[in-house]
Amino acid sequence: MSGISPRWPQKTRELHNHHFDSTIWNDFVFRDDDIVIGTYAKSGTTWTQQIVAQLLFQGAEDLPVAEMSPWLDLRVPPKAVKLEAAAAQTHRRFFKTHLPVDALVYSPKAKYLYIARDGRDVVWSLYNHHANANELWYRLLNDTPGRIGPPIGKPPASIRQYFLEWLEGDGYPFWSFWENIRSWWEIRGLPNLLLLHFAELKADLPGQIRRIAAFLEIPIDERRWPAILEHCSFEHMKAHGSKSVPLGGACWDGGAQTFVHKGTNGRWHDVLTEDDCRRYEAMVRQRLGEACAHWLATGERLDRDASTTHWKRDAMAAC
Repeated sequence: MSGISPRWPQKTRELHNHHFDSTIWNDFVFRDDDIVIGTYAKSGTTWTQQIVAQLLFQGAEDLPVAEMSPWLDLRVPPKAVKLEAAAAQTHRRFFKTHLPVDALVYSPKAKYLYIARDGRDVVWSLYNHHANANELWYRLLNDTPGRIGPPIGKPPASIRQYFLEWLEGDGYPFWSFWENIRSWWEIRGLPNLLLLHFAELKADLPGQIRRIAAFLEIPIDERRWPAILEHCSFEHMKAHGSKSVPLGGACWDGGAQTFVHKGTNGRWHDVLTEDDCRRYEAMVRQRLGEACAHWLATGERLDRDASTTHWKRDAMAAC
């Protein structure tokens, strides 16, 4: 059966907390070539934004990526300010979101990149982000108008305790890890979504950049390829973090170089016990299933061939 359109996801709820105001997507006007970069958080978001910027602007120096690519569903500044700024952009737009799919307006017009990372590595990066946040960060999240729900507090001194609270509280004190990963995994067969993984970016950055370029239909000027690669390296991003980090890093002690921290995986090995890891791995399989759990841990898609026609099968079943 040819010519069948996929079932596009529908928004079914709003998410509000110290960070989120998902209602901004209800008023956002998409353009045909928009790019949306999604993650749970601390999974390679800023890295992917940098890659997209470098592809769009062919290796240009000192691009203000954080300004060019705002986090739309962050509730500060107010959505009216962000919507006006987004409407005024004249380049091909690229935004970031940390929402699960069912709290997002998903557009057939846009292209979506979703980046995942092993949850243990996420938490280690998240702890650095949270533990080094300064009073400005807390003031913006807790004391500005529009917050719904409890404020976010300071993290415990122990990173292991932080991990266990995050695991047992499903993303506490931020938002659900399982529903975020699961919601994007479940739509992996859609033709305008590309799944990425932090481990794949680490293992083969040139190959992944070319994969992203092909998906976004951005021709690469090969004369600019060395500059694109250099500007997407961790070393370059850390040295020039004030351009890619929100507010230039003003919300963290140590500034942008704290936000762009180590970019390494596996730092939990010497802290978590074997029992901790078994609890995490069992919960991943229980909440996400074996195929998604394997992908989340490794970046390997066991269903890669079958998933390309997943949305077509769903559409045919609906006929």
